[in-house]
This record gives sequence, C-alpha cells and structure tokens, in this order.
Amino acid sequence: MKIIRAPKPEPRNLIIYPIILVVPDKKQQLTGREKVSFLSRHARKALEMSAQKSRIQLGDLKKDENGVPLPFNGNYWSVTHKTGYVAGVIAREKIGIDLEKIRPVKEALHRKTAHDDEWALSDTDKTVLFFRYWTSKESVLKASGTGIRDLLKCRIERLIDDNHLAVNYREQNWVVEHFYFNGHIASVVKNNVDVEWTFFKDTSLPIQ
Repeated sequence: MKIIRAPKPEPRNLIIYPIILVVPDKKQQLTGREKVSFLSRHARKALEMSAQKSRIQLGDLKKDENGVPLPFNGNYWSVTHKTGYVAGVIAREKIGIDLEKIRPVKEALHRKTAHDDEWALSDTDKTVLFFRYWTSKESVLKASGTGIRDLLKCRIERLIDDNHLAVNYREQNWVVEHFYFNGHIASVVKNNVDVEWTFFKDTSLPIQ
C-alpha cells in the first residue's frame, strides 16, 4: 500500500532581521516636514530590506487612526528613525523596534521612565541603563499597539545580560534584545526568536 503523507506546513520564521541604515549627512540637514518625510521613506527602505531577508512579500503598509502599524497577510512591522539613523523590522508575530542616541538626560526623565525598584535591578552606568530601559519599553509598547503614556506601566522585570532584558506589560512577558553602534542603542522585541542585526554604514544605498 502506498502511503500518502500530507505536506508539512511551512515553518514560521524563527529569525527576525532588523535593518539599520545611516542617514546621509546631506539629508541630516533637512528640517521640518521635508526631514520627517525623508526619514519615513528611508525607514521603509530598511523595512523592505528586512522583508527581503525574511522572504516576505511586502504588502500595503497602513496605520490605524492612532498611527499604529496594521499587519498585512499575518505579518507585523515596525520602524523607527532619528536624525542620523533609521531602522525597520518585519515579523510573523507582534513586533516593535526603537533606537536612540546614548546621551545624558535629566534625573526627572528617569523618574518618568521607570520606578525605583526597576532602577535598583542594576548598578551599571545609569546613562546606558536609561536608554536600555527607554528603548525596550518603547519597543514593547509599539508591539502592543499602545503609546508612551503607559511607560511606567511597562515594567523591567530582569536584566538577563548586557544585550537582553525581560519586560512585563499587561501581565504579558516580553524579551527584548539590544544592539549597540556608534554611540547609539537599538532595541527590538525578541521573545522566542533569534535576531540577526544588519547595520549598513554605506550611504551609497539608493536614496529616495
């Protein structure tokens, strides 16, 4: 008797591919709406590259009335941009990414970002720790579809190592991974997948 086996389902992505692109010096001089427009397009270029690595066909990128990215064909996406860098990532599960330049901040901002028991989790450099916390919470809030207003409700539970920490938000646990580069930090929701970061220092990429 010939046995016919049902085809195995395609495995879900076990790796996510965050892409970081440098913003050319000339484009960093832009201001106002022109600057925001360029950074948005450049971040979507990073997202497109992440989709290519994930072998995902990029669909229509839409947001809801609150500016939260809407999934397409079961794929979730997130982008972030600052004056010097942009980043994007696509995933099969809810995803969030954020990046910041590591720089001194006022103590008042520390109190608005995390509770005393969260700061007590580590005695490392407070400036670096601040941006680990800030970008991690931002990433989780993005993945959850909520805003910065819940920053204090999103709590750091544990520092796993220098590149990972655990966050609890709305009774759900999240794992976040960091990537350090050129005085900046990028954070992305990792959970149970592996992360393969790509940082393009080359400014000769096609610019729109």
